[in-house]
Amino acid sequence: MNLFDYKGLAAILIFVTSSIAIIYPIKTRAYPAHHPLLELADAVASGIFLGAALFHMLPESIAGFQEMLGHVHYPIAELCCASGFMLLLFFERLSVYTSGIAHSTHIPYAFIFILIIHALIEGAVLGINTTLSTAMIIFFAILAHKSSESFALAVILNRSHLSLKNVILLVGLFSLMTPFGILLGMLISDAITWGTGQLLAATFNAFAAGSFLYMSTLHHVNHHASRHQNESLREYGALFSGLAIMAMIALWT
Repeated sequence: MNLFDYKGLAAILIFVTSSIAIIYPIKTRAYPAHHPLLELADAVASGIFLGAALFHMLPESIAGFQEMLGHVHYPIAELCCASGFMLLLFFERLSVYTSGIAHSTHIPYAFIFILIIHALIEGAVLGINTTLSTAMIIFFAILAHKSSESFALAVILNRSHLSLKNVILLVGLFSLMTPFGILLGMLISDAITWGTGQLLAATFNAFAAGSFLYMSTLHHVNHHASRHQNESLREYGALFSGLAIMAMIALWT
């Protein structure tokens, strides 16, 4: 199989995997009534995002900056990560200030925008790659994280105030972004250097890691702190299991 055909197959498999992962959260759409199973799924999702930030995105970003900007000793990756965290915190604080509601309706849109850009760049990194062996490694790394992130995103959007139609639209768009990024990377591979692609990926990996950290910590606590206290230990166990899943994936990738 040549490199072009492999990238096309990778794009299809990534889209199919992401689409399958969102079936359960969409099928069990969370309504205002308490849904214990989805509350646990939400905790698992938070653990997945926490693990993705700590075991995947931030380490890859640090390594990318060190490889491309080894002479620069400033913690650029950590700065980008903190920026992602502070941006979503800003949206929540702004919502409290302007309307007095506890959870910002802007956060789901800001979070999905960050994820879509990250998925697009992730696909572009695979698309601009010029060797089959490296492309295979990148593909398996994307596939391992994409399905769990799609599931976690669908669960988190379920507990927002977005309509079911908008949730399906957003997670569907997220599923398409990595395949589209692969195609985009293939089209512009002659116009963009590998180093530029690495710097772009490192920047958004760190920025997205910060947004993941926010969603899995402060936003998760704000959502669960005042409700279902009797389920707190079970939700902690679910969060821990999501973190453990990503830790095991890190061993493989």
